[in-house]
Amino acid sequence: MNPSRTIPQTPAGPGSIRVRGLSKAFGKNQALAPLDLDIPAGSIVGLIGPNGSGKSTLMRSLIGLIRPDSGGVWVDGRELEGDGCNLRERVTYAPGEMGVYREMRGRDHLNWFLRGRDKQTLKRARELATGFGLPLERRMGSYSHGMKRQLVFAAAMAPDVPVRILDEITEGLDPSRRTLVTDALRKDTETGTTVLLSSHHFGEVDRVCDRILFMKKGEVIADTKASVIHDRAARLLRLTWNMEGPGQALLDALPQSSYDNARIVGSELVLELTSPDPRATLAMLNGLTNLTAPAQVQFGSSTLKAIYRDLYGVEGT
Repeated sequence: MNPSRTIPQTPAGPGSIRVRGLSKAFGKNQALAPLDLDIPAGSIVGLIGPNGSGKSTLMRSLIGLIRPDSGGVWVDGRELEGDGCNLRERVTYAPGEMGVYREMRGRDHLNWFLRGRDKQTLKRARELATGFGLPLERRMGSYSHGMKRQLVFAAAMAPDVPVRILDEITEGLDPSRRTLVTDALRKDTETGTTVLLSSHHFGEVDRVCDRILFMKKGEVIADTKASVIHDRAARLLRLTWNMEGPGQALLDALPQSSYDNARIVGSELVLELTSPDPRATLAMLNGLTNLTAPAQVQFGSSTLKAIYRDLYGVEGT
């Protein structure tokens, strides 16, 4: 037991994930800042963040593949101990980085992934893999990157467990294959499974997750329900000029009560308005005769990637 961690006041319940004071550094690189996190049972939570933001380090720490420098982890009501063997029967994990035995056939590799699991689990894994159109009799050396990814996903989805941790499950897949994966994931979560997933595909996180965590430099900088993000996105007004300067001039003229947040990047001004109706702000813009008219006006954001850039000022990938 690590004496530096914060002990939760109440034990984490079945199906939940709880993190307290979790930190990890690799040399001078702080991969995880002291992190607290609670994911209730039955939730499906997405992790988004740039490369190096700590997503994979967090996921690996949850099952003991990386030993943290400090802090504690509880998964499905059990405290993580040592290398995580005490949790392995109750959690499945799909790694972001894959290594496979090229000479092994797909069917045999699936059996190897699930060694120690029951026959029903093996049967379900083969059904999932067959549903993805994977040639299980072929050797892994003939598989494309996307096919290997789907085989790993089938293995992670097959066991009947309360928690799944899935790192970049659709990386390398074409849109139709990503849809197959997200459909299988959505069906699985309808039974109450808790899922923590990471992805660089914002559309699938947006469709599947009911809560989204945005990470940067080992910290969670935003923890928001998807519905709240879309509500905020509906109030985003983006104005772009062909020169720098007009954005600041407009911001100086606007009453602060008309917006919640504002961000200027070069020649672009992004306003999170207090109202879902931008007409009052645009009317004020039109009334400023000494201000150059913007070259482009956009209200609302259509993609999760744009939403995070506009709300938090950081790129998602």
